[in-house]
Amino acid sequence: MAEAQQGGAAGQQQPGQQFAIHKIYLKDMSFEAPNAPAIFRGEWKPKVNLDLQVENHQLDETTYEVVLKTTVTAELEEQTAYLCEVHQAGVFALKGFDDNTRGALLGSYCPATLFPYAREAVSDLVGKGGFPQLALAPVNFDALYMQQRQRAQQAAKGGNGDGQKPA
Repeated sequence: MAEAQQGGAAGQQQPGQQFAIHKIYLKDMSFEAPNAPAIFRGEWKPKVNLDLQVENHQLDETTYEVVLKTTVTAELEEQTAYLCEVHQAGVFALKGFDDNTRGALLGSYCPATLFPYAREAVSDLVGKGGFPQLALAPVNFDALYMQQRQRAQQAAKGGNGDGQKPA
């Protein structure tokens, strides 16, 4: 992914283009350990599932809120060990970008900026819940954004592609 700079976007700033981070904040979080304390008695070899969703909302002509919703579920022998949800958000200013570039910034670059904050919050919550801290692996938001765009294009054409859900 290209480097971003305050006042410019993606290293190839065109005249009149502006990209800025106004605020990064934790919008919502929750942690549940529904089977504690019994879940602590078994050997810790959980199945961990990560679900990421990105939403953005236009606040005014050039300002957007982007929310990265991170949900981590850990199961141990068919029982939920914990469910951790973090909604990491940011307010970004984007000015002078065409629709495709703006969509890529909001759908890929901004979530990639938010992810380290969400990863830290998940790790802290899981640790405070009495479980070994969880270090989420890096995520390729460019690839996720492209998959989302392909699904949207297929849906617009009335087809569902190969009928399989992407990994």
